[in-house]
Order: sequence, then C-alpha cells, then structure tokens
Amino acid sequence: MSIKVLFVCLGNICRSPTAEGVFRHQVEAAGLSERIHIDSAGTGDWHIGKAPDPRTIDEAAKRNYDLTPLRARQVSATDFAEFDYVIAMDKENLKNLKAMQPADYQGHLGLFLAFAPEEQQEEVPDPYYGGPEGFTLVLNMVEEASQGLLNHIQEKHLS
Repeated sequence: MSIKVLFVCLGNICRSPTAEGVFRHQVEAAGLSERIHIDSAGTGDWHIGKAPDPRTIDEAAKRNYDLTPLRARQVSATDFAEFDYVIAMDKENLKNLKAMQPADYQGHLGLFLAFAPEEQQEEVPDPYYGGPEGFTLVLNMVEEASQGLLNHIQEKHLS
C-alpha cells in the first residue's frame, strides 16, 4: 500500500515546493520512499513549468534540501483521484480546493499546519512579497508540520 501526498499553495514556487522537498527528505530518512509518494502544485497558473523562487531554493539549501529539480504545476480536479492527502498551505487555497473537490473524494483535504500541534498559526504565510526572514519562517513551519504529517501517516496507514 502506498500513500500519495499533494502540497498546494498559490503559485507552487514558494511554500508547496518547500513542503514537497522537506517532506520527501523526511520520508527518505524514515526509509519510506517506496510507500509515500509526494508532489506539489499551485491553485494558480502563473508559474507553470518554472523552478521554485530562488529565495526558496537558497533557504532550503541552507538546510540541505535540494529543490532545484522541482517545477511548478497547477492543481487539477483529477488530483483528487490520485492523492490520499491534499494539503493546503492557507485558508484561501483550501477554499479553492474545496470548490474543485469531487463529491466522492474519500481522502484528506485540510491545512498543513494542522499537523504541527505546537505551531500557533493556522496558515503557512506566503513569503513571496516579503524579506528573507519570511522564507526562514516558512521553512521552520514546514519542517515541524512535515514531521507531524509523517507521524500521522505512519500511525494511520503504515503500522
């Protein structure tokens, strides 16, 4: 049995590729790469085919996460047929995902920070228009939520 996880933000160049890279790293470290498959997408179409924002790549590289192979894509209704977990970075993207969610979707659709019980925020903020500290904050939040999500998947599906 394999579990498929899709991380979604607005443009798929900052938050969701960070989540994809960090979560993939944690899944590999846990020896679960064959059982957990990971992707990311954006609700918008502005950056399709583009690499993550250079600031995102640089911040991730400081902690040994390589995001350079990733390319942005837009989420589609067919993703609900493929992914067991569709994880939104913020409430606006969650609202957009709920609007395209098929009525028969049996997977998990929710906010990423729900898997980070120590985190005070509900949403991963978009760092795109801010300074470098925003990218650091996003990476910190994503690392914590990724560990929580991995623990959840291991307990619910892989034990």
